[in-house]
Amino acid sequence: MGLLVDGKWHDQWYDTGKTGGKFEREAARFRNWVTADGSPGPAGEGGFKAESGRYHLYVSLACPWAHRTLVFRKLKGLEAHVSVSVVHPDMLENGWEFRLDDEAHRDELHGFRFMHQVYTKAAPGYSGRVTVPVLWDKHKQTIASNESADIIRMFNSAFDDLEGVCSDVDFYPEALRTEIDAVNEQVYHTVNNGVYKAGFATAQVQYEQAYSELFDSLDWLDARLTQQRYLVGGELTEADWRLFTTLIRFDAVYYGHFKCNRQRISDFPALSGYLRELYQVPGVASTVNVDQIKRHYFVSQRTVNPTQIVPVGPSLDFTAPHGREGLS
Repeated sequence: MGLLVDGKWHDQWYDTGKTGGKFEREAARFRNWVTADGSPGPAGEGGFKAESGRYHLYVSLACPWAHRTLVFRKLKGLEAHVSVSVVHPDMLENGWEFRLDDEAHRDELHGFRFMHQVYTKAAPGYSGRVTVPVLWDKHKQTIASNESADIIRMFNSAFDDLEGVCSDVDFYPEALRTEIDAVNEQVYHTVNNGVYKAGFATAQVQYEQAYSELFDSLDWLDARLTQQRYLVGGELTEADWRLFTTLIRFDAVYYGHFKCNRQRISDFPALSGYLRELYQVPGVASTVNVDQIKRHYFVSQRTVNPTQIVPVGPSLDFTAPHGREGLS
């Protein structure tokens, strides 16, 4: 994991020495908004119109933040409208890479070898981390967004007028937005990012704080899902899919690799069934690649796993009956 400084690549891990051993995630820098007609978005950004074939999505099958966008691309029926390139799971001294001789991990748009080249094409003097997902605008030849939370909101509604898009599927219904936002806020800080706060901490006190907050939230989520089928409003919403991409990685990676080992998701009665139900939503399983998930974390994060040995287990079966049909 490196970063760009004034457009130059540096192989540099997170500097937790400045934060007392605490992991702090860098905010996304490209926050433009795609709208149906190109009008301004929530923060006043505009000029990015939702058009078929205009946008290209860069993702990793291993990354939970990128995984969100793949789920929305699939469930909203955007595959014919938004093309995609997948980086290789190994993220080493050059950051996210493509493989020119590997059709599955090739930059189909620019033919670049490294993801940081996409960033410097958009902003030659860019300074900051090079992350996925990235939504590239082919017309303006720039990054429309590299914030996964924004991209899934755009995918949810901006492209609804295009042919074949599932416009009747709304994962952010207006009546539920306040509650969705509140659930997202807690889940982001304590679960989605919480596993990283535990796994990348370099001080015992910071690790234990993140660990405690993580399992407090997982207990809260399990209790909530004991009483209701989904997180908000009795229907699948954005809140469920934002949680899903962390849960699907938990037992294979976060439990051991990030020392989040009080218990597995499979040990939570409600969360485990809930995870299987979401995995079994038609189309979702095709976005999950456990082999790439494991390879990325255990091979790429040498600060956490110096041997780069990828564990053989655990045995995971997301296709088993979920038993949640009776919940409201």
